[in-house]
Amino acid sequence: MTDGYPVRAVDAAAYTVPTGAPEADGTLAWNSTTIVVVEVSAGPVTGLGWTYAHAACVPLITGTLAGLVCDRDVRDVPAAWEAMRTGVRNLGRVGLVSYALSAVETAMWDAAARLVELPLVRLLGRARDTVPVYGSGGFTTDDGERLAEQLAGWVADGIPRVKIKIGESFGRCEARDLRRVGAARAAVGPDTELYVDANGGYQPAQAIRVGRQLSTWDVRWFEEPVTSDDPAGLRQVRDAVDADVTAGEYGTDLPYFARMVDCVDCLQVDATRCGGYAEWLRAAALAAARGRDVSGHCAPNLTAHVAAATPNLRHLEWFADHDRIERLLFDGVLDPTGGVLRPDLTVPGHGLSLRRADAEPYRVA
Repeated sequence: MTDGYPVRAVDAAAYTVPTGAPEADGTLAWNSTTIVVVEVSAGPVTGLGWTYAHAACVPLITGTLAGLVCDRDVRDVPAAWEAMRTGVRNLGRVGLVSYALSAVETAMWDAAARLVELPLVRLLGRARDTVPVYGSGGFTTDDGERLAEQLAGWVADGIPRVKIKIGESFGRCEARDLRRVGAARAAVGPDTELYVDANGGYQPAQAIRVGRQLSTWDVRWFEEPVTSDDPAGLRQVRDAVDADVTAGEYGTDLPYFARMVDCVDCLQVDATRCGGYAEWLRAAALAAARGRDVSGHCAPNLTAHVAAATPNLRHLEWFADHDRIERLLFDGVLDPTGGVLRPDLTVPGHGLSLRRADAEPYRVA
């Protein structure tokens, strides 16, 4: 198809990393996290991307998506993305298919930036020098000393925003939720922004009741107070509480974000789910058209460059699980000390590389 820099190979592997202890949020519990890593080879470079998803993405990537992008010029990422989008029509665009597509797309952008020897943010177009972050963890399995230690550690590192999980057991532990919010405020002091995430654990009336009590501790961010499958419920809560209501992390296509943006105060976008970097920027444009900010969901190191290319960015989630995995498996990870990330402008691409020897013990596919 091209005499430029055709994609020669698309490789994928899945790695499952156990958690240090059992973890849970309002509606799910887990003891490991799986990351699917993609490498796209073209000319003299190899680009890297990933998604946090089931290992079932691996055969989808190597067996279907690879055939749709191989022999295309790696610099023509939008054309390759469109080929993937149309090629998976009968598989279903949303869900795991979009996660897999996202991993390939981000790897292609990394390869394109490496080819032209530019940092990825320079290729995308930089909108800001630094990316604000917030520390995210505080699982519902954490309480007392463990919770306070994690939150205080972020504050000590100069991160001025932290988030904990509430909505335990689908909202059945409301009193404990509120006690933990009070404990979190005590741990971080009055000057740190405090956020909560219910992961869809409450019903609308309960979320409003809890949300009004959150004002006692000056909670500024109420994430997914009800399930994202209930846009009317999100709007109902948003209109009744002081904290900013936010959702969007499960978005895998633009129609989803177009529906969600009018239900929230700040739209979440996940580059490893939404379709990749270009779809992130299109979702951000949808938000800008409605006067909304966007916030990056998880995968902080993979997301830093596109976040820095987003004018209406509020912040990026420095998620404890993904921070641990990315430090374990990759070179080139960033430092959130001071509450901001600074994408590395001295190396091409996003600057990340897989440490194969460290990753291999965790490989599952």
